[in-house]
Amino acid sequence: MSADPISALLTAEGWDLLNSLGPYDEKDAFSLNAALRKQGHPPELVAAALTQARLRHKAEGKFGEFARSMLFTQAGLEQATRLPVAVLHAQRFARAGVTHVADLGCGLGADSLAMAGMDLTVTAVERDETTAACATLNLMPFPSATVVHGDAESTDLSDVDGVWLDPARRETSTSGTTRLFDPEAFSPPLSFVEALANKGRAVGVKMGPGLPHEAIPATAEAQWVSVDGDVVEAALWFNAVARPGIKRAALVIGSHGSAELTSEVAYESGNQAVSVGAAEGYLYEPDGAVIRAGLVADLAALLDGHLVDEHIAYICAPALAATPFAKAYKILRVVPYNVKALKAWVRAERIGVLDIKKRGTAVTPEELRKQLLTGSGKGPNKATLILTRIGDDRVAMIVEPL
Repeated sequence: MSADPISALLTAEGWDLLNSLGPYDEKDAFSLNAALRKQGHPPELVAAALTQARLRHKAEGKFGEFARSMLFTQAGLEQATRLPVAVLHAQRFARAGVTHVADLGCGLGADSLAMAGMDLTVTAVERDETTAACATLNLMPFPSATVVHGDAESTDLSDVDGVWLDPARRETSTSGTTRLFDPEAFSPPLSFVEALANKGRAVGVKMGPGLPHEAIPATAEAQWVSVDGDVVEAALWFNAVARPGIKRAALVIGSHGSAELTSEVAYESGNQAVSVGAAEGYLYEPDGAVIRAGLVADLAALLDGHLVDEHIAYICAPALAATPFAKAYKILRVVPYNVKALKAWVRAERIGVLDIKKRGTAVTPEELRKQLLTGSGKGPNKATLILTRIGDDRVAMIVEPL
């Protein structure tokens, strides 16, 4: 969205029109557009209001009922922190006794909203003017929050005792946006974050889940967070907001609540020793946060299990154990990966619905599923296949999800 549609919504007419719209439904958008224009509303305002209604509806997954009174941009919503995760960030600062946080690169204000909701004083800084305008409105219910349209690296931090950063991790060009992977290419770069932490302040920074372990400063606690199986961030914590005795952590949030697996040692490629054994008994598929945090070996030890291949994150154990850190399957059969043999198995078992998972192999599940089910007669049964590699051999595990 350009600044003009946002400006239109910040008029009395625009704001009233937006808030008069009911729950957004895509199938009604065309007729609603026509009806609003027939009522005399300018086409530009109607388009802005409907776009914002659509974004509010989409944002409910991240912000819940708060989304109904907020303003969004498409890019800002995609990058915004989920509110429950933002609350976890805010709790770090509150528990550390921080009273005034600078939220550098605040975006739409999700983290600032959570911090202000805990009665912290917040200075929210955003470089993009349109996004800063949205953040200003989103934070209006909180008198302890102030939005500044400015650059993170030039912000005066003399009055703050905590800093939270959400660096821009995409590069914008005429052809769209490109994801950046080098932390020094972020805006601001990771070196800027380290420099702030070296001054002794409580500092936290949100990074992408794919953050390489070798880029993590030795002074930081690194915590990967997944929500309903989706790894949403890797956060680095310094000084007062870093927990003593924890260097790596995987926080898993889901229907079970939340659970965390931690390690007191920093990641090193050679310190992940774990036994390797047969694919039998029960198979565990670790949560992505556990894998990203390099805690697969720790989870295997917790489950009294072993890997089926030292380079692949599948754990096998003789007994079934309840764990929030992995999905569990009962292994029914392990066979060599052979499309012709698998197709015969699908036909013989009258399988019509086939779930295929894979790790450590270049097979495309969608294409293989089509191959196996074509001509099978679409039977009434369901099955799950897990494709992987054990040493030099490609295998298919027929499993029962638990």
